[in-house]
Amino acid sequence: MIAGRLPLAIALIALYLLLCAAVAWRHRRHLQAQARTAAQLLPAAGGSAPMLVLHASQTGQAEEFALQTARALHLAGQPVRLAALGSLRPDDLRGATHALLIASTYGEGDPPDAATPFWRAALDGNTDLSGLRYGLLALGDRSYQQFCGFGQALDDWLRRSGANPLFERIDVDRSDAAALDHWRHQLSHLAGTADLPAWEEAPFEPWPLAARQHLNPGSAGGGVFHLELTPPPGQPLPDWQAGDLVQVQHADEPGQPREYTIASLPADGLLHLMVRQTRREDGRPGLASGWLTHDAQPGDAIALRVRSHASFRIGDNAQRPLILIGNGTGLAGLRAHLKARAGAGAPPAWLLYGERQAAHDAHYDAELQAWVAQGLLARLDRAYSRDAPQPRYVQHLLAEQAALLRDWIARDAALYVCGSLQGMAGAVDAVLRETLGDSAVDHLIAQGRYRRDVY
Repeated sequence: MIAGRLPLAIALIALYLLLCAAVAWRHRRHLQAQARTAAQLLPAAGGSAPMLVLHASQTGQAEEFALQTARALHLAGQPVRLAALGSLRPDDLRGATHALLIASTYGEGDPPDAATPFWRAALDGNTDLSGLRYGLLALGDRSYQQFCGFGQALDDWLRRSGANPLFERIDVDRSDAAALDHWRHQLSHLAGTADLPAWEEAPFEPWPLAARQHLNPGSAGGGVFHLELTPPPGQPLPDWQAGDLVQVQHADEPGQPREYTIASLPADGLLHLMVRQTRREDGRPGLASGWLTHDAQPGDAIALRVRSHASFRIGDNAQRPLILIGNGTGLAGLRAHLKARAGAGAPPAWLLYGERQAAHDAHYDAELQAWVAQGLLARLDRAYSRDAPQPRYVQHLLAEQAALLRDWIARDAALYVCGSLQGMAGAVDAVLRETLGDSAVDHLIAQGRYRRDVY
């Protein structure tokens, strides 16, 4: 028996090594492309001081706008330096004379995860930026009370530190075209030209709805639906990765797309989404979620485009154990990461997941149980908040396993959190900081070992 299994074991190990090599190769290509882009934008030695173009991005939108900004200025002859805000320290801005910052707000006024160490240092220090002139594009969503909260806080900090604005902060509600045009207008003044090239975004395309399944009939929570979509007729599936997103455009909300994390891989042959039907105050279904979960019928076209989400991809964590934490439809992104590791002899994963009722909300249970049997999932811990006298959530599971959490982190595990920003994400972060310490959690962020896709 052992001798018969040996060739299979060797083949599986070889397959896993090939997969790791492929993931690492693709990640290196991405990093090399970023480095080439940044190098192309750097000024020649002895030239004028570059304009800093800095981004604080969570889902990649601020990074994309920063890249478009840097390219536009570069083509107009303005030397620029493109960088992530989180890669700098506040003191690194002392010697700069001009900077343009594109900053997303995460949830209710928080900085993007990668910018958190910079922001903590900024608030703890006393940086003199009196020699700096800056412009700030703040990205946000008016459905949150703290609309553009981090952008506003960053603007206030820059002013308190002595920096002088080149123009008043520009706040953007989602992808508001008028606000972005105003930003480009200001760039044209800085570049001394009136013909900066227009920014280009991938167009929305019609994806036919192939199938839809109600995953939790009878649940006390909102309906959760599994959707399967095919690419536009005659087109192949795009080459997305686990962690990436789609933007869905409803006809009645031009310029205000909804984002959903993809729950499948191109190898599945279809694009899977996991969508909860939301309700408005009058009880009617939400516009986008109602369309996706009820109004649209199989065969109908859904206008969407695929967006990369670099901060939630596997990156350098392909060969690390994974701690996957989520609730509700956040299982979508975690499912994609598990699919990417299935059958390849990947390091173990630990899934902690929260929903309402075991009888109705054990989403993808057969698939998860199969991954447990295969050893892909070393642990599967689930909390159902409505099944106990006192509500029990995923953060409670994590706190109860504090010793195991420390052990996994000591063994170089990476953390991926996907699901609700309100309640779950903040509570999970609090447990991590209480268990591991603030400095350890900030170090995980800096290493790319703590990644979140929360909404």
